[in-house]
Amino acid sequence: MTSAIEFRGVSRVFGDVRAVDDVSFSIDPGEFFAMLGPSGSGKTTSLRLVAGFDLPDAGQVMLDGADVSAVPPFERNVNTVFQDYALFPHMTVLENVAYGPRVRGVDAGTRAQRAREMLDLVQLGAQGERRPAQLSGGQRQRVALARALINQPKVLLLDEPLGALDLKLREEMQIELKGLQRRLGITFVYVTHDQGEALSMADRVAVFNKGRIEQLAAPRELYARPRTAFVAKFVGSANVADADLADKLVAGAQPFAIRAENIAVLADSAPLAADSVAAPGAVVAVQFHGAASRWQVKLDAGEVWSALVTEEDARKLNGLAVGARVRLAWPRNAAVPLSSESSGS
Repeated sequence: MTSAIEFRGVSRVFGDVRAVDDVSFSIDPGEFFAMLGPSGSGKTTSLRLVAGFDLPDAGQVMLDGADVSAVPPFERNVNTVFQDYALFPHMTVLENVAYGPRVRGVDAGTRAQRAREMLDLVQLGAQGERRPAQLSGGQRQRVALARALINQPKVLLLDEPLGALDLKLREEMQIELKGLQRRLGITFVYVTHDQGEALSMADRVAVFNKGRIEQLAAPRELYARPRTAFVAKFVGSANVADADLADKLVAGAQPFAIRAENIAVLADSAPLAADSVAAPGAVVAVQFHGAASRWQVKLDAGEVWSALVTEEDARKLNGLAVGARVRLAWPRNAAVPLSSESSGS
């Protein structure tokens, strides 16, 4: 099967900065693929290389099996949705959506019909005569989606499209976006710095750091088996032990990570379960999050680690609070061994 998108040893350099550094990966047709990472990690530059807004200094960008490394954006069968929507304020919603076919010379009747079909697809069929300023943020984002989809691109690129929305609306739009992608079967490439967005929607996630891919995997694999300390911390905020700390805690120099939900907080005198490890320390903060609280504990070994404690377990701690001596305990098999190097692909 020919990949929808493929990077073959792609690099993009700006002065002394290697924004994309010898990156290789492929995306299957119909896949929802997320590029996740902090600002400056290379994810947005990679998206721009797919769109044709930027050109690689080395390597090849392939679309549907063809090398498009030097092909201009308007000759690539992709469309992009941006965070700021980029709608024309003087046009109606229907006119905004129909703009692409209009530029391509499609007759007025056909483009209006297709625009209405697209608005129905994004559940805005009744809003065609309104102006963008009369719509909510979520509605404007749907209009931007409809406008990007009307030309039937093989690939839809989404650059932080939900970043301007509030939390509740963002979560609603995540569900809508994933449902829309499944119905259409179009390849979605989604750039975000929000791990929740990436994990909840994508079939696979590429975690970018310093121009390279630290790990590329399905969301569950990424969360359960992070390969590097960066991935462990960035995806789910795991507790990480480097070689020195690992040697202090478990008498071994292999770095490892443990998710906060796999760690129990024990009173100093509480018994330790079989085949578990415990690290003594003092409570420095307790943050209430509803069904569970996040306990921050300064280990005697030097690091501050987190544990998620359910309300039921918190009651068993008999009111232990900030300053109390405790032990953090976890099953030995909950520790995920880490590598110190990124994969680059």
